[in-house]
Amino acid sequence: MKLRSPLPELDGATAWINGQVTKKDLLGEKPVLIHFWSVSCHLCKESMPDLNQFLKKYKDQLNVVAVHIPRSEEDMDLDNVKRTAEALNMTQPIFVDHEFVLSDLFENEYVPSYYVFDRSGLLRHYQAGGKGIKMLEQRVERIL
Repeated sequence: MKLRSPLPELDGATAWINGQVTKKDLLGEKPVLIHFWSVSCHLCKESMPDLNQFLKKYKDQLNVVAVHIPRSEEDMDLDNVKRTAEALNMTQPIFVDHEFVLSDLFENEYVPSYYVFDRSGLLRHYQAGGKGIKMLEQRVERIL
């Protein structure tokens, strides 16, 4: 997905965990963070405490949706995704993308990866990898 691309509709989830949201729910008042992760991703699990701290700091200033994508057959087990999300203290809505609908719209190939959209829904920042929370915070601060 190229910078300044619009946030796609959040359609095509195989399930939602922690509630369901729409594009309309997310846009307008706050920037939006969409982050992709996977149960089998070691970096995702390792970076989640830092991401959770970041999300706690910006909870009133940022809308957040996690997107779970499978990297193996084992990642397709919805109960395992739910257990892992709970163990990682993920409280944000989770779009379960086991048919790669949203992943394809984002042209996303990596986990973890982070997409920051401004209030009007245009992509302003993208990054992949587990150790980029400081950079992510700098970009969010600019958009705020």
